[in-house]
Amino acid sequence: MAARVLNVNVGVLGHIDSGKTALARALSTTGSTAAFDRAPQSRARGITLDLGFSCLRTELPPQLGPGPGELQLTLVDCPGHASLIRTIIGGAQIIDLMMLVIDVTKGMQTQSAECLVIGQIACQKMVVVLNKIDLLPEGKRQSAIEKMTKKMQKTLENTKFSGCPIVAVAAKPGGPEAPESENPQGISELIEVLKSQAYLPSRDPSGHFLMAVDHCFSIKGQGTVMTGTILSGSVSLGDNVEIPALKVTKKVKSMQMFHTPVTYAMQGDRVGVCVTQFDPKLLERGLICTPDSLHTIHAAIISLKKIQYFRGALQTKAKFHITVGHETVMGRVMFFSPAPANFNEEMQENVFDFEKDYLYQEQYLSKDSVSSEENKENDQAGEVQLPKQQWALLEFEKPVTCPKLCLVIGSKLDTDIHANTCRLAFHGVLLQGMEDKNYTETFLPKLKVYKQKHKEGQVERVMDDYSVIGRSLFKKETNIQIFVGLKVKLSTGEDGIIDGGFGQSGKFKIRIPDGLKPDTKMLLSAASKKKSKGGKGDMTKEDESSKNDSAQPVTVSLIFKRYVFDTQKKMIQS
Repeated sequence: MAARVLNVNVGVLGHIDSGKTALARALSTTGSTAAFDRAPQSRARGITLDLGFSCLRTELPPQLGPGPGELQLTLVDCPGHASLIRTIIGGAQIIDLMMLVIDVTKGMQTQSAECLVIGQIACQKMVVVLNKIDLLPEGKRQSAIEKMTKKMQKTLENTKFSGCPIVAVAAKPGGPEAPESENPQGISELIEVLKSQAYLPSRDPSGHFLMAVDHCFSIKGQGTVMTGTILSGSVSLGDNVEIPALKVTKKVKSMQMFHTPVTYAMQGDRVGVCVTQFDPKLLERGLICTPDSLHTIHAAIISLKKIQYFRGALQTKAKFHITVGHETVMGRVMFFSPAPANFNEEMQENVFDFEKDYLYQEQYLSKDSVSSEENKENDQAGEVQLPKQQWALLEFEKPVTCPKLCLVIGSKLDTDIHANTCRLAFHGVLLQGMEDKNYTETFLPKLKVYKQKHKEGQVERVMDDYSVIGRSLFKKETNIQIFVGLKVKLSTGEDGIIDGGFGQSGKFKIRIPDGLKPDTKMLLSAASKKKSKGGKGDMTKEDESSKNDSAQPVTVSLIFKRYVFDTQKKMIQS
């Protein structure tokens, strides 16, 4: 029986020029077709443009079970170039363990921070690699490494990677131009650390086959090969697989894992799948799957959390770069929360309940988004109330193909690359996709998101004990008829019902079923007397002030809610 091979995907992430590719090269024994900047444009520019893959094989460490076997660490070299962050986000979804590569002479840089954020969303374990130690003067080398190690420990203190191993190396002493004879430093120590951090990732061969393809090329007489990592399920020789982007289904003719032919591969494996011929230019990267298992969606409901390092508020109607599955598209967002009474309710994970009512939010609610005015009021009242869970409706500029319940990241990739700021804004889980192009008519009306409306006007005068005339609640051109029958409340405590319009200037009649209180009648008649007096001659200053004191106007409040996607725009009062 062949010795078992356990595959663990190790992401190599970091700022541009921190030496990630050199590190992957120093570590690996077998390069795959995508490894080490083979693309001509990568070599010309000296930077990694796409995910590169290579692997390192070593004996199975004791924590991964008894018996003979090999540990295969598949190294995913993610580009550090800021404009390629969407590629990294795609890569991070297939990573079990992450190496964050830091240039020891520079420390944390903008993209190192972004990689850390992606790692926190998509990864369980991390090793920090301080690279380029050969550039430190020999006499001060040890103290400089210790200083940077302390600094990194402090940076990671409040993340889930607190206390993770930190290893110092020189992947390519003397830099890219140095002769190959220069031996890397610290690599064997790093391999031992990686072995100690390796764990049995949970792999599940059941469920639909889904693979993230990152390279595609044809072999004359054989067919077209797609290389990538299996995200879920498994695949065998002879299976049919769908390429949703091309709307075609192809048969699997042969498969390889790092140049070794195989007949079966499952979740977590890095594999090359050869299918009947098609033009590889049509599929540079994307997804392949069990036929009909992915959906192409125009909009989605997601549950989400704001990324703490993102500066600024997340506004409804704003546009973000949305990475879903392995695609990044522009999308517009609308945030909403539970109704205030349910802010503290525990919500079922990964399920969206269409029966419930939700409150529309102008922006994602977070401690920093609650305005200072509210804070002043709330300081007296105690802690600001924030909901335990929030959601967003995402509307994509072009349809995306993705699995259900996949990771979603929203970012502002158009922010200046050189601005020292995190461009990743929020992350979440896709709960419900909308496949119908006409989702605004067919689907959105089921989504019960409401806006709370509050209008205020004044009572102008009394008609009789059971009715008054109001003003300033509606504009002159408002059709008052649609408000007839809605309940209002007077500031003096009486409940009323809007009975109809009065004249042409937006005034209206209010019926008071239980009658006006005597005090209210006195207040209103005093006010109307003042008004009629006011017309005669000029008031003295004393009269003016006494008017303000004695006759406070009686206000009328109208509160109702309106569902954002209700085509009839009905007004609803509880």
